Amino acid sequence: MEKVNYFLAGEKIIKGFTHRPSLLMHVCCAPCSCYPLTYLIQYFDVALHYNNSNIYPRSEWELRRKELIKFVSDFNRDYKANVKLIIKDYNHEEFMKDLVPLKDEPERGKRCILCYTKRMKEAWQYAEDNHFDYFTTVMTISRQKDSQVLNEIGKKLQSEFKHTKYFYSDFKKNDGILKGQKIRDHYGLYQQNYCGCEYSQRRDKQ
Repeated sequence: MEKVNYFLAGEKIIKGFTHRPSLLMHVCCAPCSCYPLTYLIQYFDVALHYNNSNIYPRSEWELRRKELIKFVSDFNRDYKANVKLIIKDYNHEEFMKDLVPLKDEPERGKRCILCYTKRMKEAWQYAEDNHFDYFTTVMTISRQKDSQVLNEIGKKLQSEFKHTKYFYSDFKKNDGILKGQKIRDHYGLYQQNYCGCEYSQRRDKQ
C-alpha cells in the first residue's frame, strides 16, 4: 500500500483556515511534545490532554505528569503562549483489561494499536465534549511508532465524532525529531527509556 505524506495532509488543512481554530493534542510526555507544540501554536489555540493509564508503574506516570506540567509552564513563559494542560486520572487496571489478552503480541502489533486507539479515542471524546475544532496526537513524533498506522486510526475514529475534526500529522518530517531533541535538551527534560506499559518496559530491560 502506498504511503501517505501526512505532514503534507496537515499542511493542506492549515492552508484552508479562515480563522485560528482550537486544537486538543493527546500527549504522552514532555519530550515528545516539544517540537509538535512549537509547530502547532503557529496555527492553533492549543490544549494538551495527558491521558495515559497504560503507563506502568504509577510512579513513572507521576514523573512524566510532573515533567509535563513544568514544561508547559516554562513553554508558555518563553513562547508567550497560553497552552492549557488537561490531566486525566490514572486508572491502569481498568485501562489494561482489553490489553492483557494481547500481552504476548510483539511491539507495534495488535496490543499497541489497541492502546493507541483507546488513548486517542478518550482524548478525542474530551475534545468533542468541549467543542474543540481539531484533535491530534503527539505520537507521530516517535521513532517507535508508525505514523501511517496512527493516522489511519484517526481516519477511522473520525466517524464517531460530529464536531471535532482530525488533524493529520507526521511530526517526524522536516527534522521534527532533531528539533524536538534540541528543545528537550534546552529544558533538561527527563527522557524515559521505554514507551510506557509493563510489556514495553520488560522488553527494553532484556
